[in-house]
Amino acid sequence: MFLLVGLYALAMWSFVEENKSFKVEKQINYPVEKVFAQFNNLQNLTRWNIYFSGSKKMKVQYYAPYEGQGAALSFEDPEEKRNGEMAIRFVSPGKGIKYQLFEGKKQNPQVLDVKFLPLPNNRTKIIWLVRTPKLSLMNRYQNLFTEESFSKNIDQSMAQLSEVMANRVDKESQAAAIKYDSLMVGDEGSKILLGVNVSASNKKDALIASIVMNHNKVYNFITTDLGKRDDEVGLPILTTDPGNLKSNEVSYFYGMPISKKVGLSDNNFSFKTINASKYYYIYYKGKYGGRQKAIQQLIQRATKDTMRNGELQQWFLEPPSEGDVVMKIMLPVYR
Repeated sequence: MFLLVGLYALAMWSFVEENKSFKVEKQINYPVEKVFAQFNNLQNLTRWNIYFSGSKKMKVQYYAPYEGQGAALSFEDPEEKRNGEMAIRFVSPGKGIKYQLFEGKKQNPQVLDVKFLPLPNNRTKIIWLVRTPKLSLMNRYQNLFTEESFSKNIDQSMAQLSEVMANRVDKESQAAAIKYDSLMVGDEGSKILLGVNVSASNKKDALIASIVMNHNKVYNFITTDLGKRDDEVGLPILTTDPGNLKSNEVSYFYGMPISKKVGLSDNNFSFKTINASKYYYIYYKGKYGGRQKAIQQLIQRATKDTMRNGELQQWFLEPPSEGDVVMKIMLPVYR
C-alpha cells in the first residue's frame, strides 16, 4: 500500500503541475457590445453558463453591485455537492473581465481572464485564459481533467448564450427594421414552439380575444411553471391554415420558441416544430381584423410566382392586444 502511494506521489510530482494554465477560444455571431453585457452582469452570466444553469438544484445569491468590478455571488448545489463564491476583480469595458472562482474549501481561486475581440460582420471572438488553483500532491490528479472539462462546459455554455442572444437581439432588430406594408422575401431557421392548440370563433372580435387569452396562458406557463426568462424565449408565433381565415371558426396553434423540448406536466400544452424555409413576409400594424389585406398580398404573390406554401405564421412583435397589434405576417414558400 505504501509503495502504491509512493509511486502515485512520485508520478504526480514528476508529471503533473501543482496548478495549470490553458486557453480556450470561441466565436459568436453577435457584436462585442451585446456579448460583453452577458459576461459583465453576473445575473446574466448564471442564466446561460452551464456551470450554474446545468443543475436545477443550484441556488445562487448575488451581491451588489451585481455587474462590473466588485460584483460577486455565492452558490450551492446540494445535488452535485458543490458550493463556492465568484467575483469580478477587474473590468476593461468592452475588452476584458477578470473573475476569481473559489470552490468549496479551497483557499486558492481559479482565475479566469476573458478577452473580447471584435470580428467583421458584427461577430466576436472570446478568449478564456484559465489558471487553476495550486493543489496538494495528493489532489493534483484533478489537473489532468480540468482543461477537457472546462472546454466541454464552454461548448455547452456558448450554445445557451447564442440562444439567449438570438432571442434578445432578434427582438431588438425586428423592432428596428420594421417597414410596414411592404412585401419582402427572406429565410428563417427552424424553431421549436411550446404552446396550445386552439379552435375559436371568427366572429367580430372573438378571435383576437381568444389569442390574447391564450398568449397570457402560454406566457405564464413558460415563465412561471418552467421558470424561463423573457430573453430565453422568442417572439410569440401563431400558425394557422391560410385557407380557413374566413371560416366561422379558426383553428390555430399559439406558442413561443424555446431552445429544446422539456418534460411537460400539463397536457394542455404541446410542442410544434417549424422547419427552416424561405418566406414571403409583411410587417403589419393596426386592428387585428385588418390584417386580411396583407395576408392576401402574400398568397397572391406566392400564386404569381407558382410557389406552394405552408401554414401562415403571425409573429407578434408586441404582445397581442384587442387594440392595435404589431405583427410580422409570414408565409413559408417552396417549389
